Amino acid sequence: QVQVVESGGGVVQSGGSLRLSCTASGRTFSAYAMGWFRQAPGREREIVASIRWVGGGATYYADPVKGRFTISREKAGNTVHLQMNSLQAEEKAVYYCAAKRAGSGRSGYDYWGPGTQDTVSS
Repeated sequence: QVQVVESGGGVVQSGGSLRLSCTASGRTFSAYAMGWFRQAPGREREIVASIRWVGGGATYYADPVKGRFTISREKAGNTVHLQMNSLQAEEKAVYYCAAKRAGSGRSGYDYWGPGTQDTVSS
């Protein structure tokens, strides 16, 4: 059983910053990649950023967050962080962490966290 748990969500004013953290744990779990997604009210879930555990830790950022958000991972274990700066009101959303297992034959992510609510007040 693999558990994905997010932390660090909260309320911030427009222009402010939040740092999210996420850990995937499981007796035999080894990460291939982890990512952050978000779902705003009335909108579909969208990817925010991702990072690989292989290939030199390659990262991906969605265009709207480039230059403002930074994804990083701990050297040991399966923990990822998302530093979010200059947050805008329209970025109020539930932020989800997802993990892809090393060796997974599936496309997409295998495990998802319950999400953390981030509120950006204008």
